[in-house]
Amino acid sequence: MRYRVLGGTGFEVSTYCLGTMMFGAIGNPDHQDSVRIIHAALDQGINFVDTADMYSAGESEEIVGKALRDSRRRDETVLATKVYFPFGGEGPNRGGLSRRWITRAVENSLKRLGTDWIDLYQVHRPDHRTDIEETLDVLGDLVSQGKIRAFGCSTFPADEIVEAHAVAERRGLRRFRSEQPPYSLLARGVEASVLPVAQRYGMGVLTWSPLASGFLTGKYRKGLPVDMSSGRPALFPQRFDPALPVNAAKLDAVEEFVALADEIGCSLPELAIAFAAAHPAVTSVIIGPRTMEQLDGLLKGAPLVLTDDVLDRIDAIVPPGTNLYQPDGAWRPRFLTEPALRRRPPAERAAG
Repeated sequence: MRYRVLGGTGFEVSTYCLGTMMFGAIGNPDHQDSVRIIHAALDQGINFVDTADMYSAGESEEIVGKALRDSRRRDETVLATKVYFPFGGEGPNRGGLSRRWITRAVENSLKRLGTDWIDLYQVHRPDHRTDIEETLDVLGDLVSQGKIRAFGCSTFPADEIVEAHAVAERRGLRRFRSEQPPYSLLARGVEASVLPVAQRYGMGVLTWSPLASGFLTGKYRKGLPVDMSSGRPALFPQRFDPALPVNAAKLDAVEEFVALADEIGCSLPELAIAFAAAHPAVTSVIIGPRTMEQLDGLLKGAPLVLTDDVLDRIDAIVPPGTNLYQPDGAWRPRFLTEPALRRRPPAERAAG
């Protein structure tokens, strides 16, 4: 396992980060088995574990807490979690990035994780209802209180990362030390601005969905039927229906990547993760196994380093900065989801 420094934090983290979204009700509900998988990852050199309060409604954090109950394992692990999505019941003020919610959410995460501190506390998505100064201020207070060691953002567009750093500098506040964007062979949009901006500000980058929601596992192939009645295809049919042009384009690219992986003697998942790790902005790539078999298969590719020739051929299949699909189905900028923000009022339009 290789290690890199996470931005300006001084944390040395493994190039593979263990993502735990699949531990709990939505993935592997067996707590003991999930703990065994976490321990196996740590034993094989991974020292970076990422979770979030909303994964299986807090259950993932509880499982991670059980796995890190031993003080030695906790001391050797860089632990990351996230806050933002509505959580903990119905009603207002149960999500977002306000001081009110973050101060409550971090205490709940600490309890579920069974720890006194979180190494990297990330805001899971932007919150346009809350001034970024408010968010940075409360996160800085949590650092001063010793409850978190550093903080970062996740799936932020480049302009909002720049704004956050400008506000931090102007107000003398602590700043985001990392960004967690989606990045894969099929979703390279962050190469255009997010990754260069992260480099410019010295931020660490841990990327998610390197296997493109399963399309780069080899399970979904052109010409093979897709079972739309269970698993991810049942939850997100628009992402997997092969009749849709966007999915057909993904399947076409997958066939070319399978051929390339075969030629260089690796599996498709190994190629996919090695690609994400090759970008100079990327510190660590999040892998999200559900089973021990999946973990073992992913870790086989840890030594793989892609040559310039292979990276050139990847560029020819999916050009740099290109998304073959929208990688974040859980959040989109409000300027795209709220038509009123893109349209002048009718009276103004009529007046010319």
